Amino acid sequence: MRGGEQPFNAFDLLVSQARGDVLRGETAATLQANLGLRCNLRCRHCHVAASPDRTEIMGWPVMAAILRLAEALPVGLVDLTGGAPELNPDFRRFVRALCEAGLPVQVRTNLTVFDAPGQEDTPEFLAAHRVRLVASLPCYLDENVDAQRGSRTHARSIAALRRLNALGYGRRAELPLDLVYNPGGPWLPPDQAILEADYRREMKQRHDLDFTRLLTIANVPAGRFLEELQARGKADRYRSLLRESFNPRTLDGLMCRHQICVAWNGVLADCDFNLALGLGVAADLPASIDLLVPSRLPGRRIVTGEHCFACTAGHGSSCRGALVA
Repeated sequence: MRGGEQPFNAFDLLVSQARGDVLRGETAATLQANLGLRCNLRCRHCHVAASPDRTEIMGWPVMAAILRLAEALPVGLVDLTGGAPELNPDFRRFVRALCEAGLPVQVRTNLTVFDAPGQEDTPEFLAAHRVRLVASLPCYLDENVDAQRGSRTHARSIAALRRLNALGYGRRAELPLDLVYNPGGPWLPPDQAILEADYRREMKQRHDLDFTRLLTIANVPAGRFLEELQARGKADRYRSLLRESFNPRTLDGLMCRHQICVAWNGVLADCDFNLALGLGVAADLPASIDLLVPSRLPGRRIVTGEHCFACTAGHGSSCRGALVA
């Protein structure tokens, strides 16, 4: 189903009551590209259900189209995600091309990918191109990380962070290193500033590690996280928590309003969560990047659903972390 064809839903109703209109996009300051669903991990919370078994990988023609779109838009950031984006065979070629075009690049990394075969010098490559990093680390305690992401994931992540710190990541302004926290279950993230202080203290005391910022992200009921909720009979309760925690102050900063996302196959969406749920852009826009006219993005209707309450609950949640203090 194309986005504009879906009926007015409960989320649209609350947005309209708060703003007098449905959710609409503004200038796309960020272009997010999902380079594929292949990953070296199989995390319990993954909304795209990435794993080593997935074969969906973005090819160079789609990357070339993204490069053209990024040059045509007033984009301030090209945000590369996955899966593990580093595992895409054209990853380095794409990063080089983006950097040569003068486009700021950000990579969302799971950290453990750096010890995968063929990735041994990836941290050095990223530092040489001044790629900013957003790294998953859902807790500073090893037992919590390993429970969510797999055995020894915490130890491997700490080893990767040591390498990144040694290269200047998290310690030099031109090499930002943000960490990402997401809850281990069906509850909302705590206050981002308070949790960041906890992370900074614990990471320094336990491992002598530094980072730039902590981003808190709520789990969206999609992918493996939704499957787990359903298996435990907690899906309805979690959705109720998200709805009851709706905060209209988060609406201005919602990531979907300020970005456009491209799937591994060139399909467009307003956010990576919509991509995971098979929700494209509104029906009056082309479904694929090849046919997109950039001037049609501002003012477009954002495709929404029940899952959108995750981004507007409490302090709000986005790929950039909390939306309100």
